Amino acid sequence: METSAFLIVGLIVALFAIFTVMRAVRIVPQARARNVERLGRYHRTLNPGLNLVIPYIDRVHPVIDLREQVVSFKPQPVITEDNLVVEIDTVLYFQVTDPRAAFYEIASFLQAVEQLTVTTLRNVVGSMDLEKTLTSRDTINSQLRGVLDEATGKWGLRVNRVEIKAIDPPQTIKDAMQKQMRAERDKRAAILGAEGQRQSQILTAEGDKQAAVLRAEGNRTAAILQAEGQSRAIDEVFQAVHRNDPDPKLLAYQYLQTLPLLAQGQGNNFWVIPSEITSALQGVSKAFNVDLPQSPATREKPADNMSAQAADDTAKAAKAAAEAVADAAKADGATGALPPDLGH
Repeated sequence: METSAFLIVGLIVALFAIFTVMRAVRIVPQARARNVERLGRYHRTLNPGLNLVIPYIDRVHPVIDLREQVVSFKPQPVITEDNLVVEIDTVLYFQVTDPRAAFYEIASFLQAVEQLTVTTLRNVVGSMDLEKTLTSRDTINSQLRGVLDEATGKWGLRVNRVEIKAIDPPQTIKDAMQKQMRAERDKRAAILGAEGQRQSQILTAEGDKQAAVLRAEGNRTAAILQAEGQSRAIDEVFQAVHRNDPDPKLLAYQYLQTLPLLAQGQGNNFWVIPSEITSALQGVSKAFNVDLPQSPATREKPADNMSAQAADDTAKAAKAAAEAVADAAKADGATGALPPDLGH
């Protein structure tokens, strides 16, 4: 009996010793920390690795994560300066730098950071209207980070970054914003279309202007060249006439050849024969009654052929002149008056 009692006591002592040794050895993982209280007071902070404490005297608190942590808070209603309620969803990046302050200075640093973020966000956004709130995320993030970093410094925390994940205005505001954006797009499209049409009209006008200028220059050059050609032709004819020195008999013959052309027009119901036609006919008859000297061109041809050709041309011209005079006389008899030039 006594032996059994000693064995039981020895077993209990051994278990107690093992349990005591286990309580005295504490292993802390990397990037973690644990606070130790001795007799109810803060004693030290256990670093990563193997640590020894006094069992039953030292109290070791739960592990505190020293890595950077990401916390996403649920959307919070915030009133803007223009009295619109928007839902803002934020994300916070922070890190515990002092495990003792994080454990003893604040009861729950996560809840404290969340509430501080909400109040700071309402203060910052409350001084902005909706449009500025939607376009000033960087400004809001910077202000939130500055306020949170200053407030959480004594809690052993460092706020590395604050991000606004979403800003949701009311549905009516969303519809109005969509209509406004659609109107702005339509306006820009209309402006671009008008600018394109304006540029097209300007380019078309410039092209027409250049074409008109080139066409006018071409017409001017053509007119100048045509005038120069006519001037040279007239000059050549004039020089040729003066070089050959035509006599009045040749001019009278040309005059008789022109007379039949006066009656060829369809609307020539009345025309005037000058009084000089009689003298012209007399000059022609005398010209062909008198033997004219032959020109160098006519000397090369037989005289009989030249005389026959001249007689034939003269007969045709005289016949045409007589018919023209007769037609003029008939026209004058029908009208009941004679032209003053035919009274001779």
